[in-house]
Amino acid sequence: MPTILLLSGWRLYFYSNEGNEPIHIHCQKGDMECKFWIHAEMFDIQEAYSFNTSPSERKMIRKIIFQHFDYIVLKWNEFHKE
Repeated sequence: MPTILLLSGWRLYFYSNEGNEPIHIHCQKGDMECKFWIHAEMFDIQEAYSFNTSPSERKMIRKIIFQHFDYIVLKWNEFHKE
């Protein structure tokens, strides 16, 4: 589970054993957890799931993902050697 970013208490990471899923990022802060699909070609994200995450925290993590969008895609491709 390589950690990609640690920002504002959020840990953004990939799992190494998820098969052939498209680009996505897992996010965790305390007991909050969420996952977002990354649509690189459209510069967009879609929430896959969210657990124990308030609307303001979801807004914050979405902002973090968009601010680091290209970096996340780059790290995904490096990690999965695509």
